[in-house]
Amino acid sequence: MKFAKVTARLGGLGSDKWAVHIEGRRRAALGDRMIFLSIGEPDAPPPAAILDEATRQMNGGRLGYADGRGEASVRRALARLYTRQTGRTIEESQFIYLPGTQTALYAAMMAVVDEGDEVLVADPYYATYEGVIAAAGGIKAPIRVDPDDGFHLKAADLEKAITPKSRVLLMNSPSNPTGAVFTRAEIEKIGKICEKHDLWIISDEVYATMTYGNAVFSSPFDIPELEKRTVVVSSISKSHALPGLRAGWIAASPEFCDRCIPVTETMLFGSQPFIEDAAAFALDNHFPEIDAMKRAYEQRAHALVRSLEGSKTVSARMPEGGMFVMVDVRKTGLSGEDFARRLLAEENVVTMPGESFGAGGSGHLRVALTVGVDEITEASRRIARLAERI
Repeated sequence: MKFAKVTARLGGLGSDKWAVHIEGRRRAALGDRMIFLSIGEPDAPPPAAILDEATRQMNGGRLGYADGRGEASVRRALARLYTRQTGRTIEESQFIYLPGTQTALYAAMMAVVDEGDEVLVADPYYATYEGVIAAAGGIKAPIRVDPDDGFHLKAADLEKAITPKSRVLLMNSPSNPTGAVFTRAEIEKIGKICEKHDLWIISDEVYATMTYGNAVFSSPFDIPELEKRTVVVSSISKSHALPGLRAGWIAASPEFCDRCIPVTETMLFGSQPFIEDAAAFALDNHFPEIDAMKRAYEQRAHALVRSLEGSKTVSARMPEGGMFVMVDVRKTGLSGEDFARRLLAEENVVTMPGESFGAGGSGHLRVALTVGVDEITEASRRIARLAERI
């Protein structure tokens, strides 16, 4: 039987990247005691009040079809959120509610990328980006960023990478996997390049609430001149520890949303109203549990970095945001893939090879901050022990 070309384009871009994690799960099922630092799934429980709101709305009958753009309540909550963030009035017409950031990213890419268009992206990049670009028929155009400079994309490097086929810059700040957070000044410089070359900016901001130290979150959507070319994708999966709720959105210009709605409505017509109500409640309120979760991630990152400071072979720098740390294993002479496999086999620690996030991640491990300080410290000790043996 004949299959569509998209199935070939996406071959090898799915679960293959998670092979080390999958093997770790297999061994754990057989009874081996493993430390899992591979998947970015919050270990903290979500605020109980959000779950109570979802239950209340569900029991109250909010189980019918929802508005294809998203229920008015959640779009109003998003308008309030982005009005506060940007300092200018953002309207309800500038949002589409979708089940999670990944769905929003897929819809955004399908709305602006034609077959053969190039999508520029800082390398390392999140593992699903390659697939979502290919699904739209686009061509990934990676721009290597320097790990010794905190993995920050420079405007000059962006401009050098632009060709007549370039159509989109896909940004992610705070970054998964690197933890880099773009400053306002960096975004302004990058934005001018995008204006000059008429590029769309798709900005993945799922970790926007998680910044550490002196880092401050900033978005291209915050800059009035960039609003019409910026498409934000985000969700409450990480900010509120609710990845299973699948509550996300697109924030963009009214024109973009109008043009994108037919794309989203071919995928699904409306999400679950009771979940949208819970998302609106989450966005409109402050929860001490979320503050505690963010503090825990920061403490764990500091613990990991401190634990590796005595090693002459492996190292890590404090992330500026997000829930991951990139561990540099280049001095061992092994690739991130080989090191991760040996770490799994010899030390029962499960991480993600840096190469799962592009060539720019080579010689690194991505470590998720999803276990407590004691386990993070023990895992760090095992990483350093393996490095010294090598």
